[in-house]
Amino acid sequence: MTKYVIIVPDGAADKPLEQFGERTVLEAAETPNMDKVSTHGRQGLVQTIPDDMEAGSDVAQMSLLGYDPRTFYSGRAPIEAAARNIKLSADDWVFRCNLITIADGKMADHSAGHISTEEGRALIKELSEQLGDEKFQLYPGVSYRHLLVFKGLDFEVQTYPPHDFVGQKIEKILPRGKGAEMLIDLMARSQQLFSNHDINKVRKDLGENQVSSIWLWGEGKKTLMESFQKRFGLKGATIAAVDLARGLSKLIGFDVIDVPGATGFVDTNYEGKGLAAIEGLDKYDLVFVHIEAPDEASHNGNAEMKKKAIEQIDKYIVGPVLEALQKYESWRILVIPDHPTPVSSKAHSSEPVPFAMAGDNISGILHKTFSESNAAESGFRIDNGFEIMEYFLKS
Repeated sequence: MTKYVIIVPDGAADKPLEQFGERTVLEAAETPNMDKVSTHGRQGLVQTIPDDMEAGSDVAQMSLLGYDPRTFYSGRAPIEAAARNIKLSADDWVFRCNLITIADGKMADHSAGHISTEEGRALIKELSEQLGDEKFQLYPGVSYRHLLVFKGLDFEVQTYPPHDFVGQKIEKILPRGKGAEMLIDLMARSQQLFSNHDINKVRKDLGENQVSSIWLWGEGKKTLMESFQKRFGLKGATIAAVDLARGLSKLIGFDVIDVPGATGFVDTNYEGKGLAAIEGLDKYDLVFVHIEAPDEASHNGNAEMKKKAIEQIDKYIVGPVLEALQKYESWRILVIPDHPTPVSSKAHSSEPVPFAMAGDNISGILHKTFSESNAAESGFRIDNGFEIMEYFLKS
């Protein structure tokens, strides 16, 4: 039986930067193991975001897992609800609930300074006690990432992901449409509660970003997806710190492998994720490893931080996994960002992403290091992102 590993450095694809001599972060980073995959295998481009959809990690990762988001996507928040085993009825609406920082009327930080999970949960718990009623329920999560579920209500709203609008005026990106007034009211009431909160007083003394408000977005209803094992005949598992990747995995029947110290930020346990992937190969046909760090560095506009994260992924995940695969008679590895997140814009974009794959019966024409430009030069492109899985498994 062939063993498969997919490694996703979230948001790693980028644009050339002056500080790196007009090279991208991926080109500037030391990535000998990713380069080994691309030079011994093949690389190309894949369009993970359909033309008519937003450039979100939810859409992109659904594509990577082999599912057409135009068929299966119903919103980001219900995917994360699946990760937390939140039971949704057919008419429930669930929203992602960020803790954010507002300064001078602008979105200053989509993560409130990457607030700790302990602080975040305390604020959400108190907000629920102060504002909660039979219409909605708040569910605390990890760091700044939380959920809110409405029951018995209907929405037709447009909301905006805060990480794509850092530095922009809040008034221009408030929810719009049917039910928007309720969302805006809840956000305003959270600002009143947080304004003089003890947690903010401590954070101010430490020079950390204040928690100004909740931010509601990513709405949707219950998501239903086909089993991956039924679809592809393989048993899979996911290693990820963020609820989005974990939720998608649960929806398709993957097991989720927990790694101590996995944070969803640049301080995550890279080595632990690599070791967990290697151990997972003994039990599973396919292991999907997601690392959020490059994306978060991009949203912070920090190219050096992103470069270091990519190098850590290469050293502690791609390298050890590639070496461990050699003991199996048949294996394949795929390294692929889900979408670009240019440091210059601090936001997701929908351009095609580079990928590199190697293993049994995979060969390429262009034997060059892994990068956006080399992937484009290869001339190999997959226009429907969800087809990358079929190609990886069966080509």
